[in-house]
Amino acid sequence: MNNPKRYLITSALPYANGPKHIGHLAGAYLPADIYVRYLRAQQRDVVFVCGSDEHGAAITIQAIKEQTTPKAIVDKYHALLESNMKDLGISFDVYHRTSSPIHHETAQEFFTQLNNNGQLEIKESEQFFDEEAKTFLADRYIIGTCPICSYENAYGDQCEKCGTSLSPEQLINPRSTLSGKTPAKKKTTHWYLPLDKHEDFLRNWILEEHQHDWKTNVLGQCKSWIDAGLQPRAVTRDLDWGVKVPVADAEGKVLYVWFDAPIGYISATKQWAINNNKDWKPYWEDNETKLVHFIGKDNIVFHCIIFPVMLKLHGNILPENVPSNEFMNLEGDKMSTSRGWSIEMDEYITDFVKKVNGGNMMVDALRYYLTAIAPETKDSEFTWKGFQDALNSELVAVFGNFVNRTFVLMHKLCNGKVPPLHSDIIDDADKQLVADIQRTKGNIENNIEGYKFRDALFDVIDLARKGNKYMQDKEPWIVAKQLGEDGKPTPEAQQKIDNSLHFCLQLCANLSILINPFLPFTAQKMCYMMKVLDKMLSWEHAGKMNLLSVGYSLRAPELLFRKIEDEEVAAQIEKLKMKSKKMNEATNTNSDYTSIEKAEEKKPIIQFDDFAKIDLKTGVILSAEKVEKADKLLKLEVDLGDEKRTIVSGIALHFEASAIIGQKVVVVTNLAPRKMKGIESNGMILMADDADGKLVFVTSDAAAGNKVS
Repeated sequence: MNNPKRYLITSALPYANGPKHIGHLAGAYLPADIYVRYLRAQQRDVVFVCGSDEHGAAITIQAIKEQTTPKAIVDKYHALLESNMKDLGISFDVYHRTSSPIHHETAQEFFTQLNNNGQLEIKESEQFFDEEAKTFLADRYIIGTCPICSYENAYGDQCEKCGTSLSPEQLINPRSTLSGKTPAKKKTTHWYLPLDKHEDFLRNWILEEHQHDWKTNVLGQCKSWIDAGLQPRAVTRDLDWGVKVPVADAEGKVLYVWFDAPIGYISATKQWAINNNKDWKPYWEDNETKLVHFIGKDNIVFHCIIFPVMLKLHGNILPENVPSNEFMNLEGDKMSTSRGWSIEMDEYITDFVKKVNGGNMMVDALRYYLTAIAPETKDSEFTWKGFQDALNSELVAVFGNFVNRTFVLMHKLCNGKVPPLHSDIIDDADKQLVADIQRTKGNIENNIEGYKFRDALFDVIDLARKGNKYMQDKEPWIVAKQLGEDGKPTPEAQQKIDNSLHFCLQLCANLSILINPFLPFTAQKMCYMMKVLDKMLSWEHAGKMNLLSVGYSLRAPELLFRKIEDEEVAAQIEKLKMKSKKMNEATNTNSDYTSIEKAEEKKPIIQFDDFAKIDLKTGVILSAEKVEKADKLLKLEVDLGDEKRTIVSGIALHFEASAIIGQKVVVVTNLAPRKMKGIESNGMILMADDADGKLVFVTSDAAAGNKVS
């Protein structure tokens, strides 16, 4: 959309069931904040909304763990999340919550309109029921053994160990988290959103209209879902905690959290409008509004397929872009709060921001590193050594060094004032620096508006690097030794000093503007040193060379950043290892992180006779198709040489059915048969994780039916 009248920017609503780690910050909140700060500097009409997602089974499970109520949980963690975001410079215009009355009203109105217009379907289905607790079980209330990695405490929607998306039917030996008993199947009635009726719309809107401006990872995942065939998706749930279904005969039912949570963007906008005496409707109903969702890759299906269908049916605008990031790992392993392998935002704030030698400079240090390694196109990795190197070798040694040297020399050689510019001695190096500043401004604009924040940040640092080279080539401290009879630099020498430091100071002013979307506290500190108001940070001033007036007195330099010492890195690594060890001991898992390098899960030692019981054979996939009403399951027919078998595998989110026909596989053939979605599965396909954590087939060149030993 060219020249939109207004912007509405959203970040995925974080679950208010516990603290969030820096991977979440890097995925959906920091990129959005950079984009919004840039838009504000452009003087554009922009509203940035977010809030706590306070419904769903995850909240009630946490309440059970902490022996309290769901309301107490959301009140506790909403306050923590709001505080953490503010401390780390995430500049929401409103940070709302889905437990608020205005959200309940908005979500119920949304459901009612779709229901009254015949856009929803009512279906009876079987769901897991805990006979002892007398309640239906949401996916997160069911745990069992993961069919992929054999982790014994995998949830019914995802295995926290290997990260695979699951359904309760896939779990081996499922049990209720409420009673510990094996759940039974019981019939219940729910409302469904018939996504299958909107495949043509989604295919055209996503794969045609946005094929050139959306990220390839987003397009790829959307294409996979659409090509596999969309299924109706329940929009209600049998739970006590949540937005009540506004229908007379729906006692004990609430709106499914995935349905009510994205409506939270609308209710948050309404709250912002009330707070600021504005009209919220243009931001959701006017086609001249540009709506952009910032999310992590685990939210792509909700924001690119499900929510757009909801918005279309409700008469709202659709998102112009959904720039999803991949995952950020930590020190060689997947980041996970539940396993203690994470750096919580609150931890970082406590250890670095609230310390005497920390403060806002350490907020910007984290923002810098997370942006520099942002998982924009593939998974990335945070390491404490990498954090140290980025801060010490780039922020301190390049950006901070240039600003500090400029101010020190200005005070020493120009009496603490902006020196005059002598136009008659401007040389090619001066002209090149001006050209670099103006070209960098354009590069940053293109990269930010293309959601390439890593490249945009590199442009800023590279400009500071060019400033260092310019200063080093000019050597004003050497020129200052050309003294006259009065013991001061000669007039000719002083003119050269004036020009070089004048250009360096104008570059400092430009750097404060260009770095502001990324490191806002650094930009503010630079404005303080230059004795200028924050309004100088307006983007229209970038590229200009008269931002600081000749003769204007500037303050003494202050260090923008501090170095991270080896001892601090060692302490953080040790803290991470100890936290993970303590967490794993408490949850009785097999994870072992005694080394900072990724450790393989330690399995119990078995005898050869135990291994000999497993019958492994090579096979070839003859056909593959989606299992009806199961987004994560594929029904496979596998040739095992002397027989063909039907195997149900939970890999539908990772592979397109048509793409794996002919794939050679290794199969566990003597696994007890299991029924999943009414289909008897006779065997299990062996899978492995590649270096990026993606599922890959364990394969062999042997003919179908050969034994693997």
